[in-house]
Amino acid sequence: MGKERTPHIGIFGKRNNGKSSLINCLAKQEIAIVSDFAGTTTDPVKKSFEISGFGPVVLIDTAGIDDVGELGKKRIKKTREAIKLVDLAVLVVVNNQWGDDEQNLLNDFNKFDTPFLVVHNKTDVVPMLIKWQEACMQLGASAVLPFSALESNADALVSAIKNAIPESAFTTPSLVGDLISYGDIVLLITPIDIEAPEGRMILPQVQAIRDILDNDAICVVLKEREVDVFLRKTKIKPALAITDSQIFLKADASVPKDIPLTSFSILLAHFKGDFESYLNGSSKIDTLTDGDRILMLESCSHHVACDDIGRVKIPRWIASYTGKQLNFDVVAGLDKVERPIEDYALVIQCGGCMITRKQLLNRLGPAKANNVAITNYGMAIAYVQGIYQRAIQPFVRTEEVSTPDYL
Repeated sequence: MGKERTPHIGIFGKRNNGKSSLINCLAKQEIAIVSDFAGTTTDPVKKSFEISGFGPVVLIDTAGIDDVGELGKKRIKKTREAIKLVDLAVLVVVNNQWGDDEQNLLNDFNKFDTPFLVVHNKTDVVPMLIKWQEACMQLGASAVLPFSALESNADALVSAIKNAIPESAFTTPSLVGDLISYGDIVLLITPIDIEAPEGRMILPQVQAIRDILDNDAICVVLKEREVDVFLRKTKIKPALAITDSQIFLKADASVPKDIPLTSFSILLAHFKGDFESYLNGSSKIDTLTDGDRILMLESCSHHVACDDIGRVKIPRWIASYTGKQLNFDVVAGLDKVERPIEDYALVIQCGGCMITRKQLLNRLGPAKANNVAITNYGMAIAYVQGIYQRAIQPFVRTEEVSTPDYL
């Protein structure tokens, strides 16, 4: 399903420890700048390529954790923020050292539940000590291994990466596999409006089509205006209908009530979001009061249309539903949320089609930790438009909605 399902591996360590040389050795090509001058790598840089014997990955090359000066402090901050994005961390050290810089990284790895391995680099200059290796293993490293870019001994490192990275980072669960069976017909209702990319479909629609085909089912794609005539003329009864959340009301009216109906956004919420928390958080909309602040989390940067779903439509629908004077903040991509999370009464997360599940969950972590209600774009739309129960019904056979503490 594209880069958002590709394992993300972060390379961390002090300046001039050979992080870039290690990346070039893994890639078997010069994709990172190598220099004897400390601090050559500045901001974290993503590099997509194929590791021989493993598969496609996204490597995040980070600045040295021991950078200096005011600019250095900003680089260190970005390096530590990159830990939230990765499925596996590789900590590069030299000279059998383990100081405050390495310990601070280890603390962050543990904080974000990020598995890590330690690479003792430049062993052609200073060999790795067995006692030092054993001490690192006791700190929780998945593996501690010697490495030298000059000797090009990448095979052991590739093997260690493969063993250490969580299976969830490189396996692709199914969007609809637990909802449909062999030969089922799935109806995808896909409006072509101002927000649709020219000549293409949006990523969640493409993902759904591929997943339906992978599950040996039949996919029928049409615009909202053709739903009624299609059902009437063909007499087909789909096993499932999936719509764009923006046209929930039209889809609800057109699709017979005995046909399960949900949206692409809710499908993604169940696929990679914190679905149980979303279920519990949606009802927070009913308790919003004048002056409450709502955080809209977009997980990609895109051209903002005049009737943008997250910036215009959802705020308008919620304000109309509640009748309250509300404040909405929008944070795009994985940018920092500037306000304290406790300032918000509700966080509404998009489907997250462009990011990994771990990135999405880390994005929502501060809100959960501070008991701030969270929900999802599609679920919020369904809630205020009165079709919430129908929209979540395909997924609530095993989930139970509890009463959250904030109610």
